[in-house]
Amino acid sequence: MANRSRSTDIAADRATESLKTITQVVYGLQAASFLIGISFLVAVIINYVKRDEVRGTWLESHFRWQVRTFWFALLWFVIGFLTTVIGIGFLILLATTIWIIYRIVRGWLRLLDGQTMDF
Repeated sequence: MANRSRSTDIAADRATESLKTITQVVYGLQAASFLIGISFLVAVIINYVKRDEVRGTWLESHFRWQVRTFWFALLWFVIGFLTTVIGIGFLILLATTIWIIYRIVRGWLRLLDGQTMDF
């Protein structure tokens, strides 16, 4: 009986490590979006495809953090582009870029430390 519970623990640990790797890949894709913009979209698609697998785990907070980063960045980039004609858009775009970098770095560091994302 002890072997069964031990093998279950090992399987759970492997599953968690796999999901942690996916979470790191998503952070990497978000960072790569500064060079290849489409990777941000790929990252959020992965979040939505894998979100049921992370539900109830400590990684769920990272997925939520990543998804919110995408949607708020999209909103602020649209607002920034629309307001470039009056000049303020450039400041909005700069602030959004800095905010995205902060979100990626903060999230990735907390992931590496095995911590959840606090909101």
